[in-house]
Amino acid sequence: MSTKKTIVLDDMILTKTMPTTAGSRMLEGYMSLFDAEAVTSLTEAGYEILGKAKCGEFAIDLVGESCYFGCELQDGHFVNDLCEKVKAGSIGVGLDVNGSIRRASAQAGLISIKPTYGTASRFGTVEVACSGETVSVVGSTADDCAEVLSVIAHHDTKDGTSLSSDLCDKVKVCAKKAKKVAILSSSLDGVDDEVRAKIDTFKAILEKNGVEVCVVDSDIFKFARPAWNILMCSELCNNVSRFDGVKYGYRSSNFTTIDELYTNSRTEAFGELLKSAILFGSDNLSTDNYDRAYDKALRVRRVIVEAFDRIFEDFDAVLCPACSKMAYTPEDIKNNKHLCFEENAYTAPASITGLPSVALAGVTLIGPAFSDGMLLDIARMYEEVCK
Repeated sequence: MSTKKTIVLDDMILTKTMPTTAGSRMLEGYMSLFDAEAVTSLTEAGYEILGKAKCGEFAIDLVGESCYFGCELQDGHFVNDLCEKVKAGSIGVGLDVNGSIRRASAQAGLISIKPTYGTASRFGTVEVACSGETVSVVGSTADDCAEVLSVIAHHDTKDGTSLSSDLCDKVKVCAKKAKKVAILSSSLDGVDDEVRAKIDTFKAILEKNGVEVCVVDSDIFKFARPAWNILMCSELCNNVSRFDGVKYGYRSSNFTTIDELYTNSRTEAFGELLKSAILFGSDNLSTDNYDRAYDKALRVRRVIVEAFDRIFEDFDAVLCPACSKMAYTPEDIKNNKHLCFEENAYTAPASITGLPSVALAGVTLIGPAFSDGMLLDIARMYEEVCK
């Protein structure tokens, strides 16, 4: 048996021997009383947890740039701390909330897999958007991802969304080879020439391996972005309400009433991006907007799931860009503080449906539920040619 690689966790995964901050001042120095299920599974399987990597505040940003404890810059653009540690030889495990792990991996020359929702336990993660967030794996190779996924994918009675053991086992194997892949033409809107070239390169590699690639047109997937923004921010609004300065987390020293304690603690501890998401989510859940925003987003989710079902009647997987460009600069954020909510146009389809997604080399692959092994097999086709 080969020597197991070390594991690096992002700061959304609870650990009892290391602080878990979720990249926020609100949880600075917070120590959990227990380990996440993913951590327990990995340590029992003989993996060494090397340490933690910084993440953006509550993992809703682009690639980690909103972290209260400082962001990572390289050659003038943001880089993801988890990805940088994976490049040093470890395998990364983190919570994919708004696609930051997939974007960062696709830009950094790594591979990440967001497994089928419900196959990797979310017990012991910092809850943000429970209906779509998924414990994910980042590796240097598809085999790295498959190796760790085989450990963390199992039924967990502590997670109410955990699927049965039989279903979880399906993500550990490649049940079929991909023969037909669809490119969504609408997903190419807004991407730069470099990303288009990445799609073309991947298409050529697939065809060289005997996979038929067809361009299909379906504008319905454009609605995944606004619908996911509504659902994510609404769920986030509820989940962060527990951080009130009373039981745990940051507490303001400037208050005289309980209302001031709540308000000032959150105002001082939360970053600007997170505050925007909280306000947006709160507005969506208001009496005036619940039906026309939140409830409609739930209906759109169902429509998108059905649209994928129709595509998968004829195709084994869908190929899309993972991002609009291959790097983000501080100037990008200065010009558009909410760029992350626009960039999730490329990651939201998999997030809102719970479908498995593999990201690498500027692209993302989405497959039917439990096709995780097949998607990683497609990734190996790229590896054989380009690595």
